[in-house]
Amino acid sequence: MPKRVLQGVVVSDKADKTVIVSVERRIMHPVYKKFIKRSKKFAAHDESNAHKVGDVVRIEESRPISKRKRWIVIGQVGAPS
Repeated sequence: MPKRVLQGVVVSDKADKTVIVSVERRIMHPVYKKFIKRSKKFAAHDESNAHKVGDVVRIEESRPISKRKRWIVIGQVGAPS
């Protein structure tokens, strides 16, 4: 089974080797048929503490690293690899 990859914005980098990433998605309202935004926050492992608040990053599903961390930061969107 392939690992899920999501894209979001770093909203917190206070913890050591961890960033909180807010992932936003657009869904259609069942009655009014308007697109509305839904967001969810994920704790992701950032080994080198390289990412700061406001960075757009990609995260990949992984094995459980701690109680809340099940994602790893792959890299920054728009940055050279």
